[in-house]
Amino acid sequence: MNFACQFLFFFLSTLFLSLLPLSFSSSSSSPNDTNALTLFRLQADTHGNLLSNWTGHDACSSTWRGVICSSTGRVTALSLPSLSLRGPITSLSLLDQLRILDLQNNRLNGSVSTLTNCTNLKLVYLSDNDFSGEIPQQISQLKRLLRLDLSNNNIRGNIPKEIFGLNRLITLWLQNNALTGQIPDFSSSLKNLKELNLTNNEFYGRLPESLLKKFSEQSFTGNEGLCGSNPLPVCSFTGSPPVDSSAQTVPSNPSSMPQTPIIEHDKAKGRKGLSPGAIVAIVIANCVVFLVVVSFVVAYYCGRNRGESISKASSGSGKRRRSGSSYGSEKKVYANGGADSDGTNATDRSKLVFFERRKQFELDDLLRASAEMLGKGSLGTVYKAVLDDGCTVAVKRLKDANPCPRKEFEQYMDVIGKVKHPNVAKLRAYYYAKEEKLLVYDYLPNGSLHSLLHGNRGPGRIPLDWTTRISLVLGAARGLAKIHEEYSAPKIPHGNVKSSNVLLDKNGVALISDFGLSLLLNPVHAIARLGGYRAPEQAEVKRLSQKADVYSFGVLLLELLTGRAPSQYPSPTRPRVEEEEQAVDLPKWVRSVVKEEWTAEVFDQELLRYKNIEEELVSMLHVGLACVVPQPEKRPTMTEVAKMIEDIRVEQSPLGEDYDESRNSLSPSLAATEDGLAGY
Repeated sequence: MNFACQFLFFFLSTLFLSLLPLSFSSSSSSPNDTNALTLFRLQADTHGNLLSNWTGHDACSSTWRGVICSSTGRVTALSLPSLSLRGPITSLSLLDQLRILDLQNNRLNGSVSTLTNCTNLKLVYLSDNDFSGEIPQQISQLKRLLRLDLSNNNIRGNIPKEIFGLNRLITLWLQNNALTGQIPDFSSSLKNLKELNLTNNEFYGRLPESLLKKFSEQSFTGNEGLCGSNPLPVCSFTGSPPVDSSAQTVPSNPSSMPQTPIIEHDKAKGRKGLSPGAIVAIVIANCVVFLVVVSFVVAYYCGRNRGESISKASSGSGKRRRSGSSYGSEKKVYANGGADSDGTNATDRSKLVFFERRKQFELDDLLRASAEMLGKGSLGTVYKAVLDDGCTVAVKRLKDANPCPRKEFEQYMDVIGKVKHPNVAKLRAYYYAKEEKLLVYDYLPNGSLHSLLHGNRGPGRIPLDWTTRISLVLGAARGLAKIHEEYSAPKIPHGNVKSSNVLLDKNGVALISDFGLSLLLNPVHAIARLGGYRAPEQAEVKRLSQKADVYSFGVLLLELLTGRAPSQYPSPTRPRVEEEEQAVDLPKWVRSVVKEEWTAEVFDQELLRYKNIEEELVSMLHVGLACVVPQPEKRPTMTEVAKMIEDIRVEQSPLGEDYDESRNSLSPSLAATEDGLAGY
């Protein structure tokens, strides 16, 4: 019996010692995972955004930005959106335990086929990059895939039939690529599919009726070769791509095709010569063609002179519909394709310059859209334009801009359009002519931070709670920090930071708007024309700067905390006595109150109703005061400001800082949506 006990003790001790190394290794990542991420950083992080954070030899034991690990030390989530990453993602194929991959809004390229080795993937967000190649047939290996977003890339080829094997797929977004071929009927095999977007590709042929019935035509617009049931055109061909209108029409019935080659037939006819009647007919036809061409030219110039400007939107109804007159030959011009470098001429009327392969349209579509004036600013008037297909954009019509030549204007637009970040309002397109300049943005429907803070203060007002205020100001700080970081060498500022330029998208995400428009003004007049909160040094220096942006952002923080509009922006809804009380230098007023230790008197009365936030209010006040110090060199950078605001709220969303309120419309509430799907 004694021997048996000793043997059992020896066996258990040996087993414990053998398992001990495994228990310690669970807190660190697999060497393969760390090596894969390190290689990815070396290939793609050309701006060094990850260099200071991705340190050490273990991706899981340290806090690598955007990396989430399991309890067993394997990388399960990678979230690096909007970091200007460039290069291939080949090395990520080694992350065989990866569940969530979010690399949207970067400049990554190459093929996505290597991801088929990551067979545990559930959520894949790769939109707004430069990926090319085809959707791989091996995609069927991703049996657990729930959401796939490859939109706004350069993906080509057909949709492979192997996609039928992804029977758990809920979302498939492939819009704004160069996909071609016929759309397969996967309605029966992908029964869980709830979101489908194939718009703006090159699909052709009959659209399966079951798909049209389930997802409606809005999921397939922008594919001119599609046909099928109403409202699509009736099919006149079977399984063939749309042909050039200049090519000879070929009957759809093979038996009716001519047996003799067309070229030989024409040669045979040519040997007989032309009869006098044929010659007369040709002369008459040429005359008719000439008259038609002249008519089109006259109609073009008449239509141009009659063309209505967007600025003539009816202020009575707020909307108007422009008659659809033809502008003759029209051409899509994209930023990477380049516009004509010569001076403005008649053909410029038809050119909208786009920055990416998203939903594209012509100038005529924009002029034909119903328009509603949203407001007037120091640089022009903004309109909400609803296109015929239901797409809504915001159009800024510039006024009194610096009359620069086309090439210089295009350079300014490239500066503005280059910045890609979830918290920066994206410039989609622009139009340049000597007498007219238009900027086209995504429409952001929820107004501005200024309107939320200083809107109706009477009965029935819904106060802006503290959590929402932190979320909005953090988003604005990140957006402004991205602008400063992108142009750290030339030190290009925003130049017009104020609460009315912090806009909210449909999900309540804050975006900083109007970046770069200061470039269009004469530097001497820029400070006077722009309405941003002015730093004290600008009274003498008379120029915009990134340090002045920081000061303006500090005023915005104080505005958020006090509920008071700065003196340049008194609220029209406040009583006159209160308005006069407000009309002071906001930083100066806050400093005086804090100096007298009346700190509680600083804060907006609407905030004092919330419990246990006093420490956070004071911390945010310190951030604001640090930004508005009179000496520019003593102000923090916007990156430091964003970090200070992040530290005020220690709670993070389930997947870390990149999955917080700054997420875009792909997942309005990650905590309730994406996290639940990850465990599906």
